Amino acid sequence: MTLAAPRPGTQPRNATSDAAPGVGRRRPRLPFSAWHLLLAPLALLFALPLAWLLLSSVMSDAEINRFPPALWPSGIDLGGYRYVLGNALFPRWFLNSLIVSAVAVAANLLFGSLGGYAFARMRFAGSKVLLVLMLATMAVPFQLTMIPTFLVMKRLGLIDTLGALIVPSLVTPFAVFLLRQFFLSLPRELEEAAWLDGCSRLRVLFTIVLPLSRPALSTVAVLTFLTTWNDLTWPLIALNHDTQYTLQLGLTTFQGQHHTRWSAVMAGNVLTVLPVLLAFLGAQKSFIRSLTSTGLKG
Repeated sequence: MTLAAPRPGTQPRNATSDAAPGVGRRRPRLPFSAWHLLLAPLALLFALPLAWLLLSSVMSDAEINRFPPALWPSGIDLGGYRYVLGNALFPRWFLNSLIVSAVAVAANLLFGSLGGYAFARMRFAGSKVLLVLMLATMAVPFQLTMIPTFLVMKRLGLIDTLGALIVPSLVTPFAVFLLRQFFLSLPRELEEAAWLDGCSRLRVLFTIVLPLSRPALSTVAVLTFLTTWNDLTWPLIALNHDTQYTLQLGLTTFQGQHHTRWSAVMAGNVLTVLPVLLAFLGAQKSFIRSLTSTGLKG
């Protein structure tokens, strides 16, 4: 069998020439997601106050008070930081906030894990009713509970001590609920295998469940730290002496007393924001993993 030669004056047919326009051509792809075109300007917009705070903390008082204000410092002036750390009770306030926040985080991780595991795995009479009542307390504003809380702390003799800030924050309904939702997403087979080996519920919780729940634990730790560290209303009610002040309360009174020294005020705000920023950046990946893996499964 022989192939027919092409007729004179005709050209061989090209498959690519008959293809539809655009077929076979690769579209240019951006090296980043298209959402970044929207998110990057928004991120810069939200970062402007933080950048202005940092730049103002290394300015002199004359540069800050000048009109129009200087957008960039002529030199690095650390006088505000020296004034805050040397002439105020700022180190004591920082230590008080660190103690209260650390104890609150540790207590919420412990008691929240115990309560969340009980609601997730144990079935007892009235468990759903107790869960609903616990979640209903999240809808009650703090303004309605601060007077009863103050009376309880006064009866316990904790007013004007750090204990008045620690005891009401030992466990929160949000921590119990978030950990319960995460525990529901874990397979039961791992726990059942441990029960067959003779492990108790507490041992299963601490040796199997909690190591698998690091994203949820990180989220609870970060949110509890942020809430406790930034709290101002309750310390303002429960504390009287400046040696017991937390950082937020001390910085507020410090700003009122030294409102003309804006460099010191800005330096104090930078030192206040820095631990919160580091805590969030350190647990950012675990925080996102917890939000994506924790559903609303009942």
